[in-house]
Amino acid sequence: MAWEEWEQAKAQVADQPATRMQLNQYPADQGGDGTQGDLVASQKDLQAVGKAAHDLFEDFTTYSGHARVASEAAAGGLKGEGFALGEALAHVTERWSEQTRTLLDACAHISNHLRFTKNQHAADESYIAGAVSSIALLDKGFDDRKGH
Repeated sequence: MAWEEWEQAKAQVADQPATRMQLNQYPADQGGDGTQGDLVASQKDLQAVGKAAHDLFEDFTTYSGHARVASEAAAGGLKGEGFALGEALAHVTERWSEQTRTLLDACAHISNHLRFTKNQHAADESYIAGAVSSIALLDKGFDDRKGH
């Protein structure tokens, strides 16, 4: 690029309005009631997640077991006939089993954790209700002694 072309390009850019950076974001007004707050998950939502994890655990255990048995049988047949593919399929089947165990462990962990959380929250609610009730009784007892 010649010096004159460079000067001309700079002049063209200088004549244009300045560009501004714009971040990709949602427009400020998204409708709704305008309230903002923390993420809320109800007990019903948590139960649905726990049930989905449990159902996936049950169903995947069944179906992955069928796939593993069929793959092992195919691998054994192919190896018995001298095909190298048999050994490769046996390797894939082993990896499948390892990944299946990982997924099933994760599903069980989610389901068990949500069940524990539900029970712990119920125990906390019971404790708090008892503590508040005790405080209310103590306050009433103090009021009775004052003659109120």
